[in-house]
Amino acid sequence: MAISLKDLFVLTYKSLISNPIRSTLTTLGVFMGVASVTATMQVSNISQSLIEQKLAEREAPQITVYLWAKDGRTLSVEDLDFLKNNLTDLKSVSTHIKFDSGLVLFENKEAELSVYAVSQDYLLTSGRKILQGRFFDTKDFNQYHSVTLIDEYLARELFPQQNPIGKKIFAVGKPYIVVGVMETKLRSENYTPQGEVLVPLSLYQVLTSSREIKRVQIRPENFQQLNKLQKESKQLLLARYPGTKYWARNNVRDILEQHETLTLLSQGLFILGAISLIVGGVGITNITLSAVTERTSEIGLLLAIGATKQDILKQFILEALILSLLGGTIALTTVHFSTLVVVDSFDLPYHFEKKTAIFALGISIFVGVTSSFLPARHASQLDPVQALKSQN
Repeated sequence: MAISLKDLFVLTYKSLISNPIRSTLTTLGVFMGVASVTATMQVSNISQSLIEQKLAEREAPQITVYLWAKDGRTLSVEDLDFLKNNLTDLKSVSTHIKFDSGLVLFENKEAELSVYAVSQDYLLTSGRKILQGRFFDTKDFNQYHSVTLIDEYLARELFPQQNPIGKKIFAVGKPYIVVGVMETKLRSENYTPQGEVLVPLSLYQVLTSSREIKRVQIRPENFQQLNKLQKESKQLLLARYPGTKYWARNNVRDILEQHETLTLLSQGLFILGAISLIVGGVGITNITLSAVTERTSEIGLLLAIGATKQDILKQFILEALILSLLGGTIALTTVHFSTLVVVDSFDLPYHFEKKTAIFALGISIFVGVTSSFLPARHASQLDPVQALKSQN
C-alpha cells in the first residue's frame, strides 16, 4: 500500500530533523549558489537602474558633428536635410548654436543664461519635453518672431510664483516673448545647468547674416547605434566636403563606458554564481548518496511494509526540495537586505523585482530536484530483502 501524502511529509520532516548536520550542509550548498546568482541579478538590476537614471538626467543620446576646412568651409542649414535623407536608423537631426550669454532680466529679477538658436527638430533630438506653453511653430521660423523657449531652471529663477507664458524678458539686451517652458537637462557629463533661452534658428540667421551652423546633432533610434551613425555621417560629410576634417563626440560616452564596465562585472559574477550552483548541486548529490547508504535498512523496512518505489523516490526528492527551498529563501532574503544596506550607503537606485524572487526560488527547486534525482532513484530500486539484511 502506498504511503499517503501526509505520512510522506511526516517521514520527510522526521528524517530532516534527525540529521541536522546533513540538512545544514545541504541547505548551505544551495544558499551559496543561489546567493551568488541572486547577487549577480541585483548588481545587474542596480546597474540598469543607474544607467536609466543618468540617461533620464541627460539629453537624449546623440552625436555632435563638426567639420573644419582651411578655407573656412563649415556645416550649413542645408546639411540638416542632407543627413536626414541619407542616414539610416535615424530618429532626428537638428542643430543648436550658442550665440550669446549673459544676463536675462524680468522686472526686478535677473539671472545668468546662455542663448541658443535651434532648428525645428531640436526637441526630438534633445529628448526634452515641453512643460508649459509650446515650441516654436512654422510662423515663428518663417517670420523671424522674437519669441523664446526657456528652461525650467530659468523659469524658477525669474517666475517663482508666476506663469511665464506671454511675459517679455530681456536676454543679453534683446527683448523676447516667452512662449514655452521646457525641461532642464544636462547636455553632457560636465555640463552645469545655468539657465537657457532658445530662439528660432531663422532669427539667429537674420541677426548674424549667416547660414553656417558649425555643428549638427544626430539622434539614433537607440543609443546602441551611436557608433554606427557616427561612421555613416563621417563618410557622407567627407564625401560632400572633400578636404575637410571631421570631429564627432557623443553626449553619453561616460554612461556607455560605465554600462560596459558593469556588464562585464555582471557577467563575471554570473559565472561565479553558476560555478557555485554546480558545486552546491554536486554537494547535494553526494549528501543524498550518503543518506541513502545510511538509511538502506530503513528503505528496506518501508518497502517491506508496503511503500512503493515511487514513495521512496518522492521522499528523497522531497527532502532535497525542502532544504533547497529553505536555502534559496534564506539566500534571497540575505541578498535583498544586504543590497538595501549598500544602496542606502551609496545612494543607488534600487527596487526589488518579483522576477528576481521567482528566478531564485526556481533555481533552488531545479538544483534540489536534479541533484537528488539519481540518488533517490537508486534508493527506490533497492531490493527490500537485501536492504533489510544490511541492518545486520
